[in-house]
Amino acid sequence: MTSVATGTVRRGRGARKAQRQTRDITMLPALHRRLPPVEPMDPDQVARIDAASMDILENVGVCFRDPVALADWRRAGARVVGEMVYPDRGLVRDLIATIPETFTYHARDPAKNLPFGGDHGMFVPMTGAPYLRDLDDVRRNPTLDDLANFHKLSHMLPALHSTAHHIVEPYDHPISQRHLRITYSSIRHSDKTFMGMTTSPKNAEDVLDMAAIVFGADFIERHPVVTGNCNGNSPLVWDETMLGALRAFCRRNQPVLCSPFVLGGANTPASTAATVAQLNAEALSALAYTQVVRRGCPAIYGHYLSTVSMRSGAPMAGTPEISLMNFMIGQMARFYRVPWRTSNTLGGAKTFDAQAGYESAMTLNAVLLAGANYVWHSAGWNEAGMHCSTAKFIVDAEVCAMGHRMAAGIDWSDFDVALAAVADVGPGGHYLGHPHTLARFQKAFFMPEMFDNSSIEQWQAEGAMEITERALIRARTLLNEYEQPPLDPAIDAALCDFIARREREIPAADALNQEY
Repeated sequence: MTSVATGTVRRGRGARKAQRQTRDITMLPALHRRLPPVEPMDPDQVARIDAASMDILENVGVCFRDPVALADWRRAGARVVGEMVYPDRGLVRDLIATIPETFTYHARDPAKNLPFGGDHGMFVPMTGAPYLRDLDDVRRNPTLDDLANFHKLSHMLPALHSTAHHIVEPYDHPISQRHLRITYSSIRHSDKTFMGMTTSPKNAEDVLDMAAIVFGADFIERHPVVTGNCNGNSPLVWDETMLGALRAFCRRNQPVLCSPFVLGGANTPASTAATVAQLNAEALSALAYTQVVRRGCPAIYGHYLSTVSMRSGAPMAGTPEISLMNFMIGQMARFYRVPWRTSNTLGGAKTFDAQAGYESAMTLNAVLLAGANYVWHSAGWNEAGMHCSTAKFIVDAEVCAMGHRMAAGIDWSDFDVALAAVADVGPGGHYLGHPHTLARFQKAFFMPEMFDNSSIEQWQAEGAMEITERALIRARTLLNEYEQPPLDPAIDAALCDFIARREREIPAADALNQEY
């Protein structure tokens, strides 16, 4: 398989230099939704979900398996019995009212800072894949070099606003020390915002110490620069590991996603509305706890949504109920005036096939119309998250760019000028040579690069190349053109010194290439 981009004639270093000078890898602005959100619930139904969730919190309770959190809740005034916390609705409402509705994410490159919350959002690539489909579309265990490639691609793909963190698991590095190398890769290979590992409270602290080296400890006390994620154990459980990591982020004033992990019908009721009521209670309990830890710190209403096949028990993606739940959760987050996270372009297919495309497109459209802010897993996800597909990563990012354009709404700026062209052309004419068309043809309509719209004769003459191969060629080309963004040598040296010290302190007892 050739590594030259489709349609490229020039080859060699000179051609690559010319491509670098002409290819636009400028990051798109923050996702700015100008379309009205889809809101399937009327005010009474929103109130019904809210009341049901508050009833769950007050009467069923939430299990906080963490002595520190239990003591915090007691001091805050919640009823605590054993590991069960029963916060009353007044306390919950008082706490979540102090979560900022909007804030700004700060990146290494200030030009890549992002307004966040309200009508603004961001696309973030997938994370956590134990396998990848590589540049040859071979499914295998990833390495640190594979992770670096995904961070480089994230840096170069305009629609991606973040490098996330462990897009794939680097099996060639000890698990106990892996978070350090993952964080360094996120920072070194891109100057966009990134995510921080929350696999343990101490790992979270290491990430935040590295962020402080890059931005300054005083700066991160006042400015969000990195995002943590804390998954709940549905139904209605938060564990010590996640809560400890949550506290680490909140104490440093960094945003954390409070994310119940929903497998609809397995760990929630087999009901769309009741699932949202339970999920809402779980998210509210964690959001409220962030404010127990530090009033006014940023926090994000999170979730991972999947429905479960009642035939096999396998998680499903792209189903109608997932879309409906996203619409409902968006309404609830706006009701509480907090930003919210969802998952994007999810698929259960084993290869980058039609199923993967349909599932991802269903989810993307619902996510955009639901008005999500933190749009995670936006590139690469396949096989229910078991692998990150390099080809799908490239195509997903382009589809996100299409979604970015759609969410911006209708452009009326040239309406009168364009309408005047109708009189100029008249019946039976065409607009291809009209001055308005010549001035606008490159930007009037989105022109995907990964989708082939040529005639079948032209497609066959050019090698009958299908989308997976085209995407892999594009990935190779981008990686060949990649140029590392500048990083202050003193900061780089400080990061490397920190990693070396922590690796001496952390036992590398975990076996390499461990399966889990």
